[in-house]
This record gives sequence, C-alpha cells and structure tokens, in this order.
Amino acid sequence: MERVVIVGGGVSGLALAFWLQRLASEAGRPLRVTVLEAEETPGGKMRTEREGPYRVEWGPNGFLDSKVHAVRLVEALGMGSQVLQASLRSRTRYITRHGRPVPVPESPLAFLRSPLISVSGKIRLLGEPFAPPAPPNRDETVAEFVRRRIGPEALAWLIDPMVSGVFAGDPEALSLAAVFPRMVELERDHGGLFRALWHLGREKRRSRRNPAAGGMGQPTGVLTSFREGSQSLVETLAGSLAPGTLICGARVQQVHRSLGGSVVEFRDAQGSIRWLPADRVVLACPSYEAARMIRREMSDLAMLLDQIPYAPISVVGTAFEARALQGSPRGFGVLHPRVEGRGSLGTLYDSLVFENRAPEGQVLLRTMVGGARDPVGAMLPDEALLDRVLRDLREVLGVRGDPVRVWIFRHDRGIPQYLRGHPGLLRQVDLRVARWPGLHLCSNAYRGIALGDCCREAETLARQVVPSDPGPRDPPA
Repeated sequence: MERVVIVGGGVSGLALAFWLQRLASEAGRPLRVTVLEAEETPGGKMRTEREGPYRVEWGPNGFLDSKVHAVRLVEALGMGSQVLQASLRSRTRYITRHGRPVPVPESPLAFLRSPLISVSGKIRLLGEPFAPPAPPNRDETVAEFVRRRIGPEALAWLIDPMVSGVFAGDPEALSLAAVFPRMVELERDHGGLFRALWHLGREKRRSRRNPAAGGMGQPTGVLTSFREGSQSLVETLAGSLAPGTLICGARVQQVHRSLGGSVVEFRDAQGSIRWLPADRVVLACPSYEAARMIRREMSDLAMLLDQIPYAPISVVGTAFEARALQGSPRGFGVLHPRVEGRGSLGTLYDSLVFENRAPEGQVLLRTMVGGARDPVGAMLPDEALLDRVLRDLREVLGVRGDPVRVWIFRHDRGIPQYLRGHPGLLRQVDLRVARWPGLHLCSNAYRGIALGDCCREAETLARQVVPSDPGPRDPPA
C-alpha cells in the first residue's frame, strides 16, 4: 500500500486528500493518506466566526463559479444545497478618488464618462494599440506593464487599488507573469490588450454556438460561498476523509529522506515525538514552514522557499445599524488607491454581498488594513487599528455612529507575494524538488493565491499521483 503524508490541513491539503482517496477508490488502488495539521482545527485561514446571527470571514470570502476546479470540488462533496451566490445588489464596485467613492465603469461608454481618470489619462489609455512591445526576456512588474501599455494614471487609479485589494501587494514589485499570466498571454497572442478585447468579443459573440468560449482576461464569474460561511468547505472536506486520515495538533519538526521515500518527524498533541514513513510527502503548508521542515536535508531548496515573502494583513469586521449607512453607496465594496493616503486598503459590504451575514436591520462590513506597503499598519494595537478603519468608513462612505460589534483577525503572514522573478524562482524550485523522489509542494505560495487556485493545484496533483487511466495491470499471481 502506497503511503502519502500531507503536511498541512488547510484547503489545499484537505482537497488533495479528498481527491487522492476518491481517485484511488475509483481505480481500485490501495493508498493510505495521512494529513498532519499543526493547529487543533483544520482549515488554516478558511475560517468563519459564527456568533449568533453573524457570519464573519477571517480570510477568503468565497470563490468564482467560473473556476471549474472549485465548482467540481463542491459538486463532488455534494454541497450544492449549501451554496450561496453573491446578490445582484452587490454588482457595483467602487474606487475612492479625492475622498469619494466612484463606481468602476462596466462598459466603454461608462468609462468615457467616468471621473476616475482625467481626459488626458483616457487619451493615453486609448493609445494602447500603439504601445511598445514587451521587452524580451524580462519579467515585468505589474506597474511596468501597465505604464507601458495604458499609462501611469490608469496604474494609479485603476490597477493599484485592485492589486492592493486582491494581493495586498505592491504593483511595483509583483511579477505580472505570476499574478496576471492571462495579460502576458493576451499581449503575446494578440499584440495588445485592445486587439485582444476585439478578438475575445468576437469569440463571445460566437459563444452562442460555442458555450466553451472564454471571456476577457479579468476574473469572470459570480462570487460564490456557503450559507454558513467559507469554513463550511473545509468542514465538509475534513468530514469526507476516511477515519484516521486527519491528525490535528501534529506539528511537523522535520522531513527526512530515507531509502525509497521519506520519514516525517512530528510532535503530536500530547507532546510526544513520532515518525511516519511515507512513499510521498506533500508540503501543503506555507513556503516558510516548508523551508523549515526540509532545511537539514536540502538547504538549497529551503533557501529558495525562503525567498517568497508574505504580506501581513488584518481584517476588521464592523457591524452597524442599517440607519448608520443611510446615504452611503451600496455595492460590493470600495478600494482605496495608494495616492489617496488612506489608512486601510478597502472595505467589503459582506452582508450585501451574501445574505445571512448579519441580523435583520444591520450591515456587516469587513475592512482590510496593512499589506506589503504598510506592514506596520497591519499590526497596530486594536484601538489604533479600529480608529483607522472608522476614519475611512466615515470619511469615504459616510458611515455615522459607532459599530455595534467589532471583530479583529490578524494574519502576520497573510498573503504570499509573487515578486519579480517568481516564475524563474519556481523553475529552480521544481528542479530541486525533482531531486527528492516523492516530494511535492502544494499551497498558495506558488501558482495562485485564491481558493480556486488551491482547488486546481490540489486536484491536478492528485491526478498525477493517481492517474485516471492506470494502464494494464499485472495478472494476479
């Protein structure tokens, strides 16, 4: 029986274990899977604070239903009745300009009328078809790409808030190929973004005859979660595993190479040291933890993993009486460009996006503070952190009065940052991982930070370990 040990009981590790057990069962292949989770409960940052009628997310708010691997996982788990899609009321998104929220334009005509960008900025953006090509053999940052193709004003007022809101990152530092690979493909295949939009628009018109035709490069689909919050996914995953698969309170000390495989050394919930032999070991944990575990056996790989930084971020949930937001814009949320000088990255209207997040007559907001460009802000004392949040809510959204309830969730290493050179770094990582037979990496530190990315990487690895067509088998002896 092949033995697989997965280190990390977040969504990546749990989804991988689920698919491994399901695929092995379907293939009639004996496989023993063990998941070691350091915390007392699984899930990592996929956690929902359920306090009476409130449902407040610690981290991810859900997934896009255009991400096929996430949808397939939910369907395989039989969670259809628990699925909750974002309300149409939350369609509008806002970006702050000069202290007031401005709707993000949803059409070319709306863009031409929008005050987000000046007339000169719009003229510069319309010159995109004449932008110079990408420099050869250079991993451009997001900022370099945007300035080259659509100008500095579009970077400051459109792309910067989006990058800080999604990645908590700095567009001057993030690798375009790593965080927006679709943009690289569109420029390479069509020579520019406007040409790509024209081509994709034509494909979309044909989609009536070809339902599989894709949309444009930006994220598409409807934000989707669960009635009791995103934690429902990890709870269902954990409950779907075979008895004895998941071991919580198991902190891995080291992973050792051994003849024909590996040995995982961990300290169990009672404080005893244990050793678990494995044919395959999957490090489904943050890259800095993976580096710690394999440093003695492969220091060069550990040094590479240590080069992936994480941005600290704090999530501040605030519940207000609905009347406190009378006159405030309603929608998905608002993001603040760096040039606005705000104390937070932005705010989501959670109870407008999803029903059942706050009691009747109240509104639940979640505000993000910190990120790669403000690590100190993320770790401010609670009172100072809340003061920052309330100042932005009052000045930008016009929120009146004090919140009736506050939650503060801190992530000192919150979101991995794919800096310039990240694709090359991954190539070096892959070369070294290949030198350790049976070792795998599977977390959001490498090829996508979102829930849908984690689902994709987990299922892809599971299908590599247990192919759907195992080929001819030897006849029984």
